[in-house]
Formats: sequence, C-alpha cells, structure tokens
Amino acid sequence: MPSEAVDPAEVQWQRVSPKYLRLRLLSWGIETVITLLITGLPLVLRLTGIWPGYPAWLAWGLPVFFAVTLLWRGLLLPRQVRAIRYAERNEDLLLRRGIFFQRTLVVPYGRMQYVDVAVGPLERAFGLCTLKLHTAAPGTNAGIAGLPSDEGARLREHLSARGEAQLAGL
Repeated sequence: MPSEAVDPAEVQWQRVSPKYLRLRLLSWGIETVITLLITGLPLVLRLTGIWPGYPAWLAWGLPVFFAVTLLWRGLLLPRQVRAIRYAERNEDLLLRRGIFFQRTLVVPYGRMQYVDVAVGPLERAFGLCTLKLHTAAPGTNAGIAGLPSDEGARLREHLSARGEAQLAGL
C-alpha cells in the first residue's frame, strides 16, 4: 500500500537485480542449516542418551522456535527484495526499503563525501555488488545491495560526478 510520505509522486523507481533474491535465499538457507544443526544438537544428545539430564521441553522447543522463526524470515525474503528501490533525481538520490516499516532515505548529491562499491564472494558469483554512500552525517546508512556489477560501476561514477558538481556549485 503506497504512502505519499514514503513514495513521492512522479518518481521512477529502479529495482535491484532479481539475482539478489537468489543470493539472499542462498544465504538464508546456509544460515538455517547451521542454526538448526546447532540448536538441534542438544535434542540429538538427549535422544541418544548422551545428555539425559537436558530438559526435554528445551531440547524440543529450541529447534522448533528457530525453525518457525527462520521459516517466517524465508517467506518474507521475496517481498523484502522487491521493496528495495532507488531513484535518481536532479538534486538527490532516493533509497526505499521495507515492508512493514517502510523507509525512504534522501541523500543530496552535494552531501556525498564518497561512493563505495563492495563485492563479496557470493555477490561476485552472482555478478552483483553493493553500493555504499558516505556522507558527513554518521547516522546515514545509505546503501543499495543487489545491484548488477555494471550498474554499480555506472552509479558510482555518476554519483561521484554529481556530488563533485554539487559541491563546486556551493
């Protein structure tokens, strides 16, 4: 449900790459397997008789709680990725994210100190990158994850040039 406060009128939003969902699902799957192995270990030890004193409610409850929580997070991933958007305007860059708690961040080009592109091993395998915008404000958490590598490089150069032009105009 769009809101005028979060979705300004006349803005052409760009979405991140669909490959980003696959990357997030892979990361979620790895996290789920590791978490369930760790939280299920006391249950296995109790059932095999190695740790008979471990409380049964905790041995069963811990893996079930984490399984339900991780399943819920996995179900939300497609909507979370679809909610990540960005838009370039004349004076600033808009970053939008969130399903339940929606957020739109406006970063003026003149306030950008530098633009950083980061690529991790999984991102590299999917041909993606993360663009990070650094401003003088320490609370600014401006970044766009899941960009195709060529779009990230284009945005880095474009935003750097726009930032320098805005600073020169002051």
